[in-house]
Amino acid sequence: MSAHLENGELPRKIKRVGDHRPVNVVLGTQWGDEGKGKVVDMLAADADICCRCQGGNNAGHSVHVQDKHYAFHLLPSGVIYPSCKGVIGNGVVINLPDLFKEIEKNALDNLENRLVISDRSHLVFDLHQLVDGMLEDGRGHKLIGTTKKGIGPAYASKATRNGLRICDLLGDFVKFSEKFTHLVDHFKQMYPELIVDIDSDLTLYKELAERVRPMAKDTVSYLHTAILENKRILVECAQSTILDIDFGLYPYVTSSNCSVGGVCTGLGIPPHCVGEVYGVVKAYLTRVGSGGFPTELNNEQGELLQKRGGEFGVTTGRPRRCGWLDLAMLQYSNMINGFTGLAVTKLDILDVFEEIKVGVAYILNGEKLNTFPASDDDLRKVEVEYKTLPGWNTSTEHARKFSDLPLNAQRYVRTIESYIGVPVRWVGVGKDRDSIISIP
Repeated sequence: MSAHLENGELPRKIKRVGDHRPVNVVLGTQWGDEGKGKVVDMLAADADICCRCQGGNNAGHSVHVQDKHYAFHLLPSGVIYPSCKGVIGNGVVINLPDLFKEIEKNALDNLENRLVISDRSHLVFDLHQLVDGMLEDGRGHKLIGTTKKGIGPAYASKATRNGLRICDLLGDFVKFSEKFTHLVDHFKQMYPELIVDIDSDLTLYKELAERVRPMAKDTVSYLHTAILENKRILVECAQSTILDIDFGLYPYVTSSNCSVGGVCTGLGIPPHCVGEVYGVVKAYLTRVGSGGFPTELNNEQGELLQKRGGEFGVTTGRPRRCGWLDLAMLQYSNMINGFTGLAVTKLDILDVFEEIKVGVAYILNGEKLNTFPASDDDLRKVEVEYKTLPGWNTSTEHARKFSDLPLNAQRYVRTIESYIGVPVRWVGVGKDRDSIISIP
């Protein structure tokens, strides 16, 4: 059918975004826990809308504001600002009871009136969490390191097309009840020991339906309108590139696309609307769970990094493994995401080291690799080529300009830039909001 009217004119002028790209993205470059929440908090001061596009409450982002500490798991960190609206997109899987607990715990002004939730978002039920635990326990010594929050089983329900969404909950509740019962039966066929109190769960969700109803919207049209109105939109990705279901170290990955492509699929935003893509890099490297870790430090240096960095999970409290910064991994992340700028966090944790190493290349079977290995078996076998840099042996926590940093600390940052070919825009030297140095 032609879009033209009889006189040959278009029925209306199509407004195109053109060179204006209103959507900026913050995402992790490593194994997560890079300090994305603080970077989002900084950028959200100028944002109208802050969005989450994937993952669930297996994510944990911390923000410190003076004497207050905020811990976010489902909420976008930008909602700390009263002028900023929050969007939880269709790519996020939502545990509604935990979402409302999080809202109450963080006690932010008028938050429920500033939060928009996609009616296409899938729900995470207690039964998903129970199954998650059963799956992890059944892996024996080959643990993936799941948080047991039910995220993987919820995405599995989504992929097998028997999941339930916010729109189901807000529709005919009799049909919702039937679908929920069918979902329970589906899992019981695989896990006969699974115990679910269907009546109790349905009573709870009937109450939750009315509480979430005012927030639920078609977020595709909501964000489309915001883009046409030139609203400033910030997207906060959870987890990180090396945990991406496609590009990460499979099977030690999360269940969603936490690289830049997840922004488009998890929010319904066209690719040409994405502008800046900021990668957050911890000045050293950490990971939780099993799997290869070429630059890991199983010695006193690793313990010192863990202690100084407070490397324990926001969501789980689990200790994180620690090692030197891995620029081979970071370059791979850049190939996928096309970073326009980097934020290097927790530089101050390195203040006490005489020498600092950075991994610059992998060697496997005598050959230098030009990418990150696809298999964990190969990653465990690689040898790391290191560059050794002098430490600075002085505190950086009070630096507020790049020139305030010791010369060797500046050289460390410039080394990251030169190897990756992406400018470092910010450097973090402490927990507080004002401890991020902007580099012109």
